[in-house]
Amino acid sequence: MSLHANLEFEFEARAAEVPRRTPGLKAPFGEQLLAFDEFGKKTVLTETVAAADGGKAWSVPTYVNEFWTAKQRAANRLHEISYRACFKPQLPRFFIERLTEPGDVVHDPFMGRGTTLIEAALLGRVPCGCDVSPLSLVLTRPRLRPPTLEQIRDRLAEIDFKTGEETPEDLLVFFHPETLREIAALKRHLRDRGTLDAVDEWIALVALNRLTGHSAGFFSVYTLPPNQAVSVKSQRKINADRHQTPPRRNVPELIFKKSQILLKDCDDRTRARLRAAAEKSVLLNRPADDTAAIPDGSVSLVVTSPPFLDVVDYAGDNWLRCWFLGIDPKGVKLTVPKRLDEWRGEMTAVFRELRRVLRPGGRIAFEVGEVRRGVIKLEETVLDCGMAAGLRAELILINDQEFTKTANCWGVDNNAKGTNTNRIVLFARSKT
Repeated sequence: MSLHANLEFEFEARAAEVPRRTPGLKAPFGEQLLAFDEFGKKTVLTETVAAADGGKAWSVPTYVNEFWTAKQRAANRLHEISYRACFKPQLPRFFIERLTEPGDVVHDPFMGRGTTLIEAALLGRVPCGCDVSPLSLVLTRPRLRPPTLEQIRDRLAEIDFKTGEETPEDLLVFFHPETLREIAALKRHLRDRGTLDAVDEWIALVALNRLTGHSAGFFSVYTLPPNQAVSVKSQRKINADRHQTPPRRNVPELIFKKSQILLKDCDDRTRARLRAAAEKSVLLNRPADDTAAIPDGSVSLVVTSPPFLDVVDYAGDNWLRCWFLGIDPKGVKLTVPKRLDEWRGEMTAVFRELRRVLRPGGRIAFEVGEVRRGVIKLEETVLDCGMAAGLRAELILINDQEFTKTANCWGVDNNAKGTNTNRIVLFARSKT
């Protein structure tokens, strides 16, 4: 019998000894995972063994199953905002529903497009988030205070889209001249307004996500998907290869159409819940290890996904969005270390800050993945970082939508390129 088979037998036998609980009481999270069979698959229980720097080995129970999928239910349309390397809303929902109660504070220190915060607000929790990139606030805050379609239509009608400002000529590789003039006019409108109200913030959000893409729903000619902008040089090559020139797009019309999609699920009840959450929310444009504005012991749950070393070029992907907002991407100090020891140091500092803001008994769901073709498994490094910060590693959850045998759970075929499963290390802060 193999090592993995022995571990499966041992853990399953141990789980079978757990007595049944009184109906209505919430079972411990590990028991919930073992019993999970919503998609017709049995949870496989194994363990992860990782060696710390000092030579000590950590052994953590590891649960493998298809715990959520994009097919299980349609997420709220408010989530349909593109951002590189973001997780699906089903991921934070899985943990929020099982590990928190309405009114609890849910935090994401690398909030990106704000998936955790929006889902927390939709579930009646208090959203709290932080990101070193100012783009993150632009993508998140408007969806906590969504305007009505009537307000959006009226504001678009007030904007003079005929008078723009000077624009880099290179941008004509993406946009028709008339389209670029409308984009520049909107850029000037937002700049001249100074402090934006909820309607202008919404319009800025939608415009950011319509700048470039690969369909007629975007301002640009055909290019890469909207979560990353190619360079001018690369776009020239795309245009030449496809024999294409930028078509005329109507900027206010496309903004309104996308707004109709994003607001489709925003009924009065949803708006009231978002409004209540927004009033208590905390959104910071700060490094993840420097969040003094968040009180000690105030957070019930953290759900986050950190930068995976230098796998994603956030500054390069967002250069065009930064141009539109007047942000210097070189001035945004992102966490993109290339070496594992540097990444470990950065994450340990983050975990120390998370332990400070976490209430006793609170949890951290830290999503990582394989990088560099599986040579580096960040979940093993994360175990060391979290425990060095004084947290207890409770378990590892692997959401595997192309499930394979347990013996290959850390190197399944569908992980050969990139990260195709969600790997979450769950930490807890001691109650004492």
